[in-house]
Amino acid sequence: MPATVVVVGLGPAGPELLTTATVQALASVPNRYLRTTRHPAAVAVAGAASFDAIYDAAATLDEVYAGIVDALVEAAAEHGSVLYAVPGSPLVAERTVELLRADDRVAVRLVPALSFVDLAWAALGVDPLAEGVRMVDGRRFAVEAAGERGPLLVAQCDTRQVLSDIKLTTDDAGPVTVLQRLGLPDESVTTVAWADLDKEVEPDHLTSLWLPGGAPPVAREVARFDELVHTLREKCPWDREQTHATLTRHLLEETYEVLEAIEALPEHPYEAAEAGEGFAHLEEELGDLLFQVVFHATLAAEEGYFTLADVARGIHDKLVHRHPHVFAGVQADTPDQVVSNWEQIKRAEKGRASLMDGIGEGLPSLLYAHKVQRKAASVGLDVTTDEAGPGAELFALVDRCRQAHVDPEAALRATAARFRDRFQAAEATAAERGLNIVDVWDA
Repeated sequence: MPATVVVVGLGPAGPELLTTATVQALASVPNRYLRTTRHPAAVAVAGAASFDAIYDAAATLDEVYAGIVDALVEAAAEHGSVLYAVPGSPLVAERTVELLRADDRVAVRLVPALSFVDLAWAALGVDPLAEGVRMVDGRRFAVEAAGERGPLLVAQCDTRQVLSDIKLTTDDAGPVTVLQRLGLPDESVTTVAWADLDKEVEPDHLTSLWLPGGAPPVAREVARFDELVHTLREKCPWDREQTHATLTRHLLEETYEVLEAIEALPEHPYEAAEAGEGFAHLEEELGDLLFQVVFHATLAAEEGYFTLADVARGIHDKLVHRHPHVFAGVQADTPDQVVSNWEQIKRAEKGRASLMDGIGEGLPSLLYAHKVQRKAASVGLDVTTDEAGPGAELFALVDRCRQAHVDPEAALRATAARFRDRFQAAEATAAERGLNIVDVWDA
C-alpha cells in the first residue's frame, strides 16, 4: 500500500471554524506539516513543521509548490502517513494539492473544509450559482479573466503589485468590493473606486475582490503575448542577453519592414484579389514590431521603470489630452485645426519655447522638412520659401506634398519600390531574350 498524505483544510479564519473531521484528523496523525504558519488557524496544529522556509528560499511559486510536494512525498515514505494542513479548503485554489493528487508516489486522502468563498458569499449576500460567478487567481488575472464580463471573485490579492496589475488590465470597471480577513474580529468589507484599488487598500494574504460587473480586461491574446515575452526573457539565452541598445537595430529593421508591407498593399485593397495576401503580410510585420515594443517594456519593467500597462496607459491618457475636440468640447472641424491644437498642446506639455523644438535631428531629410513645414503651417504661416540654393526646389516640392496630404518620405519610397520592381522585370526579360535592358524598358 503506498504512503498516504492526509490533506486537511484549516478554514478561512481562526480555529473556531475548523470542522469536526479536521480536528479528528489532527488528533489521529502524529506527523503533521503546515503549508504556512501565516494563517490564523495554524495554532491548532501544534508542533507541526511548516514549509515557510521553502517560500523564503525559492525564486518562484512553481519552485515552492514542487519543493513542498517532494518534501511531503519523502516524509510519507518515511512515516507511512503524514498530515498536510492548508489554509481554507484543500479543494479551492490549492496548487500543492493538485500536484499531490497527480503524483503516483503517494495516495492522497482529502478532508474537506470551509473555504473563504463560503464566507464571501455570506458577506456579499450572493448566490454564486444564480449569479454565474467565476473565481480567478489575482496573480493571473490578466490571462484568466481576459474577455470575462463577470461577475468575478478574485482570490489571492495579497500584494499591492497584484492589485496594481489587476487595475491596469482594464479601463475603469466601476466600484470594487474588497473583502479582507473574513471570519476574523477585524473582518473588513469595503468598496473603493477602481482607480484607487492599489492606493487605498492595504492587502494581505486574506484579501480578495468582488467585481460585480466585471468589465472586460485587456484582450486575452495581448496578455498571453506579454506573458510569453517574459518567459522568453527568462529561458532563452539570446533573449536574456538583449538590452535596449542591442535591440535598436531590430526595432529599426522591423519598422522599415512594416513600411514595405504597407507599400506593397494594392491600390484598391478591398477590390483586389491579392488584398488578402497583402494584409496577411502586414499583420505578420506588425506582430514583429509589436514584439519589439513589448520586449522594450519588459526590459524596463525588470529595471523597475515602467511596464507594458504603463505604456498603454500613458499613450491612452496622452491621446485623450491631445484630442480636446473629441473629449473636452473644443471646436475643431478640419484636420488642420486638429493639427494646430495638437501642436499647441504638445508645446505646453513639453514646456518648449519654440514649436520647432523637439524635431528629431536624425530624421531623414524629407521627413524632417515635412515636420518643419507642418509645425509652421499649424500657426497659419505660409511656408513657401524664396531662398535660393539646390534644396529650395526640393523644399517647395515637399510643401506641395504636404498641402496634398501626401507623406513625401512614403511617396518617394513607394515610387522607388515600383521603379525597382519594373527594373527587375525588365532585367529578367532582357536576360531571357539576350538583349540590353534599355531595349526592353518600354516594351
